[in-house]
Amino acid sequence: MMHVFFGKCVSSVLLTMILTLSAVGVTAQSDYLSPVDLVADADSGMVYVAEATAGQVACFDTASGKVTRTINLTGLLSGVVLDAKTSTLYVTQWTPDGIVHVVNAKTGRVTGKIKTGHSPTAPVLSADGKTLYICNQFDNTVSVIDTASKKTTKIIPAAREPIAAALSPNGKTLLVGNHLPAGAANGDYTAAVVTVIDTATNKAIDHITLVNGTMNVKDIAVSPDGKFAYFTCVLARYQVPTSQLSRGWVATNGIGVIDVASKKLVNTVLIDNVDNGAANPWGITCSKDGKSIFASISGTNEVSVIDRLGLHAKLDKAAAGQKVSDVTDSAEDVPNDLSFITDLQRRIPLKGINPRGIASINNTIFAAEYFSESLAIVTLNGKAAPKARSIALGEVKPMTPVREGEMLFNSADLCFQNWLSCATCHPGEARMDGLNWDLLNDGLGNPRSTKSMLIAHETAPAMITGVRARAEIAVRAGIRHIQFAKSTKAQAESLDDYLKSLKPVPSPYLVNGQLSAAAKRGKKVFEDAMCSMCHSGKYYTDMEKHQVGTAAPGEEDIAYDTPTLIEIWRTGPYLQDGRAATMMEVLTTYNKNDEHGTTSDLSEKELNDLVEYIMSL
Repeated sequence: MMHVFFGKCVSSVLLTMILTLSAVGVTAQSDYLSPVDLVADADSGMVYVAEATAGQVACFDTASGKVTRTINLTGLLSGVVLDAKTSTLYVTQWTPDGIVHVVNAKTGRVTGKIKTGHSPTAPVLSADGKTLYICNQFDNTVSVIDTASKKTTKIIPAAREPIAAALSPNGKTLLVGNHLPAGAANGDYTAAVVTVIDTATNKAIDHITLVNGTMNVKDIAVSPDGKFAYFTCVLARYQVPTSQLSRGWVATNGIGVIDVASKKLVNTVLIDNVDNGAANPWGITCSKDGKSIFASISGTNEVSVIDRLGLHAKLDKAAAGQKVSDVTDSAEDVPNDLSFITDLQRRIPLKGINPRGIASINNTIFAAEYFSESLAIVTLNGKAAPKARSIALGEVKPMTPVREGEMLFNSADLCFQNWLSCATCHPGEARMDGLNWDLLNDGLGNPRSTKSMLIAHETAPAMITGVRARAEIAVRAGIRHIQFAKSTKAQAESLDDYLKSLKPVPSPYLVNGQLSAAAKRGKKVFEDAMCSMCHSGKYYTDMEKHQVGTAAPGEEDIAYDTPTLIEIWRTGPYLQDGRAATMMEVLTTYNKNDEHGTTSDLSEKELNDLVEYIMSL
């Protein structure tokens, strides 16, 4: 699946960088910034901005409107939280061997480093500053860290790719947003979940069921009174063919509402307008007085300001069966109502590009503008028109083709009515969303699993049935047929350049970067079971199409492209229609006749070793 588009024209004065992953899957430190997350301290008037690819934190003084200090760290940064009582910053480094930097915010001195899991992000601190919670995205866990000893005291399982977390004001409940759906994708329901952790026992006590199609959960926040939590997400309309975009036919963008006490979803409201999508909402927070919800809309370069109290009044009426709009007279109607919060929301255009992390001090909103290397500042003044400005966080450099391609990949500017971007269905550095889509490029009524774009340009043909001879063709076809748009030759080539620059992230199945003992045994099983006949070469694909006994009814004469096994640990569910939730199911449940490798005579131990090897690639 390929979603591509054109972003706004970018001035040569924008500071940019090439997001080039090294062989170990992390970004080398560079001169470029990429502000991704921030935290605001109302007492000092400071805003601390984590700059992802620069490996540093900018200390922005709101009084002077300037960066007063830059704290140099290392690696690719992903999140930041502040203990205001001790002026301590905790900054996550998104690497396979995860690190949390401990920094004195006043002096800029690094006072320690804490080891954590694979690709840590979303740091959350208890009110007393004694406990730090970290989401380990690719371990699918949450680390509980004692800040005094700087040691992990508990590791809690989450669901799939936890990347957002928020603590209730009383400290009793930690809500964790899982980025993507888990499990098979060929049923009637596929959605991400929010994991509920009881902090007294440090156990996951529930996974909150979200609206069907919920994916790309990016951030979560709890209201000041602790009654409700809010999370940003995309609602994928994956059960209909992608034949049009208008009125959110393919994807809509929303904010989910959770009742913290009951641990249940209240509803999900759409922040799109009827004819103008709000692609890829990212950061979310509540105003200190609890009257407003603030959310960054990364794909359309906006901030959403929502009347929180008015929202709940309207949700209560819908739940009571009262008619609240032309299309809503029940709670079930709300996730499909593009006009539900029209009278409760202001979408404020920003000056910069791709706002992500968001915070506020009183009536001022701050957002980290990733691609313009800047800090958005939005001042609210009652009903008067908000004032938005963008302040550069450092020296400004011209944009390279790779960086421009990355920006285009994350922007909805070209897409008809701004409903989505490439990153909507290929989130997380152009990977995949865990859903099936009926893209019409190989017929109607045959949904296919979204493919990762990693090494797509090196492993032709493209698409599951190989209907595009090369990834370059798929890029341009996606522009025309999925985003209903046109692009210039230079824009499409920049997208190609970005996708070609991607490198694999090391598997969480590796041990100190090497195959485990089980995986080494599995490598031999891989050869003996003849898996290597088709999954051959450095990309583990012969780049041919085969019939391997996995065809859906009516597709028995269709051959499927051999997928690469590089980063296969990250790309489930498996098979062309996402029917296999696990690799073990691929090798057993859906390989009864040994057409997909000779696995029926393998022992349980051999099968486990084989899975370990494949998932280590």
